[in-house]
Amino acid sequence: MTPDNENLPVHQEAEETAGGTITYANEVIAIISGIAANEVEGIAGMCTSGGFSDIIGKNRNVTRGVKAEVGTEEVSIDLYAIIEYGQPIQKVASEVQENVRKSIEAMTSLKVVRVDVHVQGVSFEKEKREVQTNLEAVKWQNLPEGEKPKTREERKNEKKRAKNAASEAEQAAEAAKAEETAQAEEAANAEQAAAQPVADAVAPTNDANVTAEGNAKAEAKEAEDAAGSEQPAKDEPAPKTKRARKG
Repeated sequence: MTPDNENLPVHQEAEETAGGTITYANEVIAIISGIAANEVEGIAGMCTSGGFSDIIGKNRNVTRGVKAEVGTEEVSIDLYAIIEYGQPIQKVASEVQENVRKSIEAMTSLKVVRVDVHVQGVSFEKEKREVQTNLEAVKWQNLPEGEKPKTREERKNEKKRAKNAASEAEQAAEAAKAEETAQAEEAANAEQAAAQPVADAVAPTNDANVTAEGNAKAEAKEAEDAAGSEQPAKDEPAPKTKRARKG
């Protein structure tokens, strides 16, 4: 079995330039190779060199199932792959070799001397998913209309309709509240308008009563003053007659 750290040796010299050297770690070449291999249609995943029991699916640890050996100017690759059931294995493996070779040479300018593809097994996962999908589709078709699972689009539309209904209900509530306020103001204005004639009718009567009461008080005052002026003063002596003055 290939060890897990098979792609982490000492850096190898790849190219020498006027300013120094450029080197690539085995890990870098393994990453490029793993990504390029998983891009090919028909690859179900990668596995370690131990076999089918340790499958690494796509888009996971891309360096698993990849062994890279980097030399001074050359590189060799070993890939341990699982092929999807129903795919032409020879064609898939050839496409993997070509894609890996192009990717490494384009990115590093290293010469790929070999890409060995070790087919470790065949995966039925895609076929199982397709069968399961078909079974679920048949099951949904046989269900009553109300019990059928809703699609993503249907759930999205239902959510949108619920949101619109809530918005319309809120607008209706606001309109009802505004109408109620307007009716209350109209009723208050009508009540005030109805009370105004009564107030206008009562005001002259009150003014007349006040005037009559004032006049009565004035007359009583005048009568009292007149009576006071006619009555003689108590302390003033009566005038003496002529006979009384002679005696």
